Amino acid sequence: MTDARPARPMVGFFVTCIVDAMRPNIGFASLKVLEAAGCDVEVPAAQTCCGQPAFNSGDDAATKALAKQVIAAFEPYDYIVVPSGSCASMIRSHYGELFVGDAEWEARQRAVSDKTWEILSFLTDVMGYLPEGVRYDGVATYHDSCSGLRDLGVHDQPRKMLAAVEGLSLTPLEGHNECCGFGGTFCVKYSDLSNAIVTDKSEKVEATGADMLLGGDMGCLMNMAGKLNRRGAEVKVYHTIEVLAGMADVPAICKPEKMR
Repeated sequence: MTDARPARPMVGFFVTCIVDAMRPNIGFASLKVLEAAGCDVEVPAAQTCCGQPAFNSGDDAATKALAKQVIAAFEPYDYIVVPSGSCASMIRSHYGELFVGDAEWEARQRAVSDKTWEILSFLTDVMGYLPEGVRYDGVATYHDSCSGLRDLGVHDQPRKMLAAVEGLSLTPLEGHNECCGFGGTFCVKYSDLSNAIVTDKSEKVEATGADMLLGGDMGCLMNMAGKLNRRGAEVKVYHTIEVLAGMADVPAICKPEKMR
């Protein structure tokens, strides 16, 4: 836990495009857990994309314009918290590449980047949070997304919090630290290769015997859930924060209502 943090920090919550458009339950679950952990939370209305798709496509001008909007919207907060390792890594680890030599924006970018956290890391490393009175009866396995694991060091944090969920047990996933094949624009540019990677990942998930797959990045989870669903697997897929909030009682990702 960080000793220098405010007793009740003001958090600016960066929703992410894919959570806003495809899985709002992750956003609502995030707000519930952040408040339970002792934070005041606001969702700035001016926020938009972090710029990662443009950045990965080499469009630095569009990326810089989006980054400036994000920086201006989130400067007032003690922390910026993101329910996605890839978007959090874009703000924290890659914004610095955009403003080299621009004294004004470089300083503003560094201040925002330094206080940006992936949500599972923030809850554990900054707030020292563990869930209390949360129950989920089942066996889960865990996928570590590339950006969260490699850029931000997110590995032990979700496992520590999930160990405090009553009724839930975790079983190891072979290749838990290997890419799922999503990779943002990668799955569009190289669809055959992406499909081969997610097929291998799905086979390994099914081999665990777990009834639930968890992770911390909606892009990866949606990619794997779609493949598992097309294979007819009964494995349910949720973002970890949905379980920690006690809000995994809605249909799983890519599952229709009747297969909740």
